[in-house]
Amino acid sequence: MAVYTKVTAEDLSEFLKQFDIGTLVSFTGISEGIENTNYLVQTDQARFILTLYEKRVNPQELPYFLDLMAHLAQRGITCPLPVVSKTGKTLLPLCGKKACLTTFLQGKSVDEITPEHCAQLGGAMAKMHLAGHDYSGFRKNDLSVDGWKKILSKIGKEADTITDDLFQEMADVFQTVKARFPADLPQGVIHADLFPDNVFFTGDKLSGIIDFYFACNDALAYELAVCLNAWCFDQDTWDFNSSKAKNMIEEYDRVRPLSDAEKEALPILALGSALRFLLTRTYDWLNRVPNALVTPKNPLEYVKKLHFHTKIKDYREYLR
Repeated sequence: MAVYTKVTAEDLSEFLKQFDIGTLVSFTGISEGIENTNYLVQTDQARFILTLYEKRVNPQELPYFLDLMAHLAQRGITCPLPVVSKTGKTLLPLCGKKACLTTFLQGKSVDEITPEHCAQLGGAMAKMHLAGHDYSGFRKNDLSVDGWKKILSKIGKEADTITDDLFQEMADVFQTVKARFPADLPQGVIHADLFPDNVFFTGDKLSGIIDFYFACNDALAYELAVCLNAWCFDQDTWDFNSSKAKNMIEEYDRVRPLSDAEKEALPILALGSALRFLLTRTYDWLNRVPNALVTPKNPLEYVKKLHFHTKIKDYREYLR
């Protein structure tokens, strides 16, 4: 989530007239995230999240994301629901962009991640994968191996302005991952961006998952690898925390048993995931949008994670 497109109170009030959700009381830009423009909207009836879809989102893919949220919600996964207008639409124009309102989820992301948080995420992730098994939509993961090569070429040697020899290191890891990345693991719908800011807790209980705009069809175990990187390194030092990883993997495996092939693939999946987020963070760091209410994330965090995963030879090393 972020703010690139400025919306006025007049624009928003007119937009809200198309829905039966009351009149505008207040609205505030949300700075977290990097992809779309988001506002927290308060009407005299309830709170909502307004999303305006920016250039990096393919408008033809929006029904995939919105229908997926409805599909998961019907199967017991707590996530935002698109709000339907008086004419039966969920996507409407606003400030020259396509826009959608979704319901507001109670809770907040956690500041200090504990092994218990990781256990709850593992179980919720597995339940989400099971709930999505019969979703009829399909979207290729554009940010998998083929996409990484394209981003790497766009970044080029400018990456070395962040840290010495970063471009060559990413290029070398890319070749390693490309050669070893598995193609025959169980597939399904994944969120693909289950970072802590997209998972809400009420007190110590996981209460919902938001921001499905990277969702796609891919190896289910790749999602687990993404979460190993996003949740299982301590925030201040970026050192790996095996207690967090053990809790996450074991609770996921309890709800949706992992195959031997998925377990054995975790190290290369985690290395690939670290490369994916290092590439996109590097690109965004080097291509910041002037005057946007958005905070680019530090690529150096994922340099350290990349170094860690290059040393892992067996998934059991994550559990020690």
